[in-house]
Amino acid sequence: MASDKNKFGRLPGDLTQNEMVERMIRVNHAGEYGAKRIYEGQLSVLADTKEGEVIREMEMAERRHLEKFSELIVKRRVRPTVLSPLWHVAGYALGFATAKLGKEAAMACTVAVEEVIEEHYADQYDRLNAIPEKQSETELKSIIEDFREEEIEHRNIALDNDALDAPGYPVLTKAIKSGSRLAIWLSERI
Repeated sequence: MASDKNKFGRLPGDLTQNEMVERMIRVNHAGEYGAKRIYEGQLSVLADTKEGEVIREMEMAERRHLEKFSELIVKRRVRPTVLSPLWHVAGYALGFATAKLGKEAAMACTVAVEEVIEEHYADQYDRLNAIPEKQSETELKSIIEDFREEEIEHRNIALDNDALDAPGYPVLTKAIKSGSRLAIWLSERI
């Protein structure tokens, strides 16, 4: 099949490089917005706890990520997802609900979301790496790699803060990961 693609060029349904990059910027903007809202929901419950400071630091990083993708949305003239109002409510609700279950569940939420985002960024980086050098997306690749490293750091922080002790950890994280993957798929397209 791969040889057919090379032989015939792009196949029906294949994205152009520009379409692929637009999707990446759109979904990353949406994802960073959703992550910021999750942390805001968690802070509404846990702000005055020891974990509140940890969550606040992670939220500040997500805010910085969002600012960068907001700049790219404007600079590259990419249409943001129309689902932002949904992510505004859903992100906050997920953060609030997991924090209400306890600090461990809030941290489990962070582990689940950050693992999905890390995989997502790694896939994007690999796709950008496959672009011929003279058409390279060096800036975007660098941003994605830097932010991926920070997402891994957030996951590790959450693990160090008792995420694995959350009641029903496997079920909770599986549900959150499934929702996160669906949000990614939808935000790339809508």
